[in-house]
Amino acid sequence: MTTRSKTPPGTVTFIGAGPGDPSLLTLRAAEVLATANAIAVPEGYRATVLTRCSADVELLDIEGLDATARGKLLVSAAKAGKRVVRVFAGDPTVFCAFAEEADVVAKAKIGFEMVPGISAAVGVPAYAGIPVTDKRHQTVQIVDVSPETDEPDWAALSGTKQTLVLLNCAGVIGKVAGSLVEHGRRGDTPVAVTVAGTTTGQQTVVSTLDSVERDAAILAGPTLAVVGDVVKLRERLSWWESKALFGWKVLVPRTKEQAAALSEQLASYGAVPVEVPTIAVEPPRTPQAVDRAIRGLVSGRYAWLALTSTNAVKAIREKIEELGLDARALAGVKVACVGDQTAAAMEAWGIRPDLVPSEQQSSEGLLENWPEYEAGYDALDRVLLPRADIATETLAAGLLERGWQIDDVTAYRTVRAAPPPAETREAIKTGGFDAVLFTSSSTVRNLVGIAGKPHTSSIIAVIGPQTAKTAEELGLRVDVMAETPSVAALAEGLAAFGKARRESGEVHPPGKANRAKLASRAKRK
Repeated sequence: MTTRSKTPPGTVTFIGAGPGDPSLLTLRAAEVLATANAIAVPEGYRATVLTRCSADVELLDIEGLDATARGKLLVSAAKAGKRVVRVFAGDPTVFCAFAEEADVVAKAKIGFEMVPGISAAVGVPAYAGIPVTDKRHQTVQIVDVSPETDEPDWAALSGTKQTLVLLNCAGVIGKVAGSLVEHGRRGDTPVAVTVAGTTTGQQTVVSTLDSVERDAAILAGPTLAVVGDVVKLRERLSWWESKALFGWKVLVPRTKEQAAALSEQLASYGAVPVEVPTIAVEPPRTPQAVDRAIRGLVSGRYAWLALTSTNAVKAIREKIEELGLDARALAGVKVACVGDQTAAAMEAWGIRPDLVPSEQQSSEGLLENWPEYEAGYDALDRVLLPRADIATETLAAGLLERGWQIDDVTAYRTVRAAPPPAETREAIKTGGFDAVLFTSSSTVRNLVGIAGKPHTSSIIAVIGPQTAKTAEELGLRVDVMAETPSVAALAEGLAAFGKARRESGEVHPPGKANRAKLASRAKRK
């Protein structure tokens, strides 16, 4: 007689995703998400957490369910043997339904754990530069004032100088302020109201109980308020909204894959990067030449492999892997990379480059560091240079002058990308972007070709002199040029420009006034 073994039950892990900034997810929460088979997450947090999950994770639909029904859904998935993760906004134990859902799971005898998160009650004030306690104010009350909750005890909340953190106060801050004053709080008590806290869309208005309804009327969205003298500390401690590029909408003319590091750097300065591909990469029309070169590369024909872009790295790697080989096929070949980004792409493949320019990261910089060919010393005299179809001849010509033999092959073609969506094109032409970054002359030409010229209110930042020349030839005003030709230096240069602009008291970000006009015009329509 055959007995079937039952599927062992899975587990449920409750995690807090923090108040909005994706980087505030804890290390433990990230670990749990990476191994999840099923996930239940509020719709507004899906973009934050799903990128940390496997591609085949099952998404459990919890929208519209009460706490008991959500708990039963978690139990059902766990009984099927799945590692289930339930994601809460902020911290699961602060104004969330963790207790009710976990109780359903516990009654079903399903193992569970809880990973705390950063609550909006402390995270949002921290990003607004307001510590909820200090040496003189050591008591804090957190109150949910949304209309769906019971009326708070205003007399108890008004009778002391304790700090109040008011959650979900959108649309009711005037009523709340009036109730506090009515029950004894002074009308000049400081209040800070923050919308979209911990994100690059964060806005904070500082007022008093007497004036907050009027002053906070400009804010729209989920808001949190802090009431008390600790609000005065914001004048000195505001750090997030004081970043060099805070609130700047920056167009990055690269694919999401290529722009990852640049976008991350811009976000660290408080910017909102928007990737708009201007170039598409395609295989060469006749791949025979690069195929022959790759076979020669793995058979020991070349002394050097010279790589001038991450696209070249990708093309070579794909060709080698098509042959069923890996990075070990390049053993004995010296590798030169034009800059840090290209070098990083090789290192991700497990290969440490032998030559990367220490100063000018360009073909000229690579040539300055490249050794002369010495017949009695170098066993091989040949260099493989896999490049784009539109690459310049600078590197090839310079290597020939140094005595090297060059196999200059087209490893990929660059073609103009499809136009971006209509709303993006409109934003480019009407000042919807505070800055536009250009990483090459071709990105300038292609962006103008597929979307039109950026508005004159947009700051134009370029990677080097040649890119600046192309931009100016097309009628663009160049405001920022990177000190060295790298995307990291380009972002640093824009940040330095933004900081100087802020300190000078100019409109910050630069397109803010223009966007306000456009929004007003749209409303009138």
